[in-house]
Formats: sequence, C-alpha cells, structure tokens
Amino acid sequence: MTSGTSGTSGPPELRIAVDDVRVAEFAALPTLEFGLTIHGADGVEVRSVVLSTQIRIAATRRTYDGPSQARLAELFGAPEQWSRNLSSLLWTQTVTQLPAFTGSTTAAVPVTCTYDFEVAVAKYFHGVGDGEIPLEFLFSGTTFYLADGRLQAARIAWDTEAEFRMPVRVWKDLMDHYFPASAWLRLGRDAFDRLYAYRSRHTLTGWDDVVESLLKTGGS
Repeated sequence: MTSGTSGTSGPPELRIAVDDVRVAEFAALPTLEFGLTIHGADGVEVRSVVLSTQIRIAATRRTYDGPSQARLAELFGAPEQWSRNLSSLLWTQTVTQLPAFTGSTTAAVPVTCTYDFEVAVAKYFHGVGDGEIPLEFLFSGTTFYLADGRLQAARIAWDTEAEFRMPVRVWKDLMDHYFPASAWLRLGRDAFDRLYAYRSRHTLTGWDDVVESLLKTGGS
C-alpha cells in the first residue's frame, strides 16, 4: 500500500479482481476469505472504500455427472428438467471496509459458510462432487478520495464485476475441519421431542443409532 497526494479531480474507477480463496484462520464459524486486488486511478489518493459484495453461484457454467445430478434434484429437479430449472444461486452479500491506498491494494472478503441443509447453497456445495464452482462477484459501494485537496465521494460503477472458479475441495475441506465425519440437520422442536422420546424408549446411545434404527424399522 502506498500513499501520496493528487491534483486529479476525477473519481477513481476501481477495477477489482478475485485472486484466490483460503480458509480463514482462528474464525469462530466456518469462514472463507476471498483475496481481492483493487486497482484505482494512478495518482489518486483513496482514503477509504465501503465495498459491498454480492456473490452468486453461476450454476449453469459447469457440467454435472450423474451422482451430482441425483444429489441436486431437490434444487433443480430431474435431469430432464435442468434445461429450464438450472439457474444461478445467490450465495451471500457482505460489506468490507478498505483502508487508504494509492494506485492499487489488496483486501480479503470474509464469507461465513453454513452446513445447514435448509439453505440452498449448502445443498448445492454438498451436492457437487468435484471440480470447480463458478462464482460471480458483483461490487458496489462508495469510494472516498482526495481531489484538489478536498475529500470527495463517488459511487462504485454499477458494472464492476469479477469472476472466480472456486475448487469444490476448498468448501469440503472447510466443513470437514469444523464438522469432521458429520453433517448438520435442523429439526423442528416437535420432531426433535419425538426423536428424543424414541431414543429414550429404545435406550439408544447416540443420534446415529436413532437414525439407523428408524431406517431399519420404518419408524416403528
């Protein structure tokens, strides 16, 4: 990061690229960090940027094998319906505060991930077998910069976008770290109470035993 002054009066037109993705260290919740490179106008001193980021899964931009299609049937229907049902998915929206820079800088956009299978993107990430997930980054927000010795503000151009292909393995490794050899399901309280009563009635030691018993007996 560099600094300086400028007599340039026009606002910087930010250009943003997504370079990589990594697991956030020491995060309380499963979190990925996307590394950005931000370029502004040469010589324009940017004091700060309020960067809004919308991330979408461009599901139509990759292929799917048979097992993946079967796991994704809840989202997109049977394979013969995919030509009309397969569509992009909104993953998240986040706001990041960028510090001062001149010329260019780097930043990280943290994205908290969920293993809740009631959430469409969790179903998608789990259902995709391997390869890469095509992502679209749509940026907006406000740039604060110096022009002729005065602090100015300008909106980030509406068409500021970037693409990135995230390896499926990154998400799976993240969930394996936080939920090793397990998955997470959310139940209604009434359903949980009935399951708990079933577990107590049959003196089962764990929830895996409860599910295995129900699968074998049909819930009797």
